[in-house]
Amino acid sequence: MEMNLCSPEITELAGAMLKVQQALKPATKDGQNNFTNSRYASLQSVMSTCREALLANGIWLTQLPVQVESGNLGLISKIVHAESGQWQSSLLVMPLPKSDPQGYGSAITYARRYGLAALVGIVTEQDDDGEGSMPARKTGRTAANKEQQLPQLDGVQYHYVKAQDGRNCVKAVGSTRLHKDTLKKAGFRWDGKKKIWWKYSDLAA
Repeated sequence: MEMNLCSPEITELAGAMLKVQQALKPATKDGQNNFTNSRYASLQSVMSTCREALLANGIWLTQLPVQVESGNLGLISKIVHAESGQWQSSLLVMPLPKSDPQGYGSAITYARRYGLAALVGIVTEQDDDGEGSMPARKTGRTAANKEQQLPQLDGVQYHYVKAQDGRNCVKAVGSTRLHKDTLKKAGFRWDGKKKIWWKYSDLAA
């Protein structure tokens, strides 16, 4: 999809956004991902972090879905300087986890969260490993290609699941104890509470 991402001039908008970013604080990690035993900043937290600063500096924010290739969600995030009309936008495209209303709703919330944070410049509290603020990357790999990149181990099966923060995960089940070193090298982590090996499947290996 070819599109303009900003108005011909953005000087006034840039000046206002400098003031916005000077006022921003890290978004609070108020969401709990029980599957990965980690916390993340929800859409409400990200929105609350920037809403007051945007309004105080005359910036209007809008986010709307757009049509992209089948099986994917497209979301435009746009900021407009009310006084000058100057604007800037970004387009986020991500795979739909499920082609039903629930899957669409989950995906659009996820896209809004990351689209807004990226456009305005919002970070989260103490993101130790960077994964909490990293959106799903569109790699173009098929499910078969992903499966080939997982270690083929006797007695071990892999299941793809959706975590509470909207990200795709893969968990290893079966005779994992015999292959824990190999699973570690493949990027899997041990969840002692749930007694499973898991990793995010939407990150490049």
